[in-house]
Amino acid sequence: MAVLNPYLTFDGNAREAMETYRDIFGGTLEANEFSDFGGGDGPAPEGIMHARLETDDGFTLMASDAAPGTTADANGWVSISGDEADRLRGWFARLSDGGEVIMPLEKQVWGDEFGQCRDRFGIAWMVNISGV
Repeated sequence: MAVLNPYLTFDGNAREAMETYRDIFGGTLEANEFSDFGGGDGPAPEGIMHARLETDDGFTLMASDAAPGTTADANGWVSISGDEADRLRGWFARLSDGGEVIMPLEKQVWGDEFGQCRDRFGIAWMVNISGV
């Protein structure tokens, strides 16, 4: 069996971002700092080397702060889709809170409800609600 997981990179606020995502999606968050693995003498020992959120819905989101001396790679989108309209609308509202709605969540030509936002951490999200 193989698993595909989004892995997000942040410029020093991975812990705050992952705690926010845990608050939105629920689940269990595990996080290790660079200093946990001997990286305590670098420029960001308290930075997150690896975080993993196992959500109550069974998906996994992973993240880290950019390694010392590098910057976050901000490209691509995280896509969430399903048929639980109220839940997905709630996630979209919470993800866009403090961020930017790029495309409002509304009925599209293919028949689903779809929207795009960038959260306050700079991560781009797509939400598609099928069968609406």
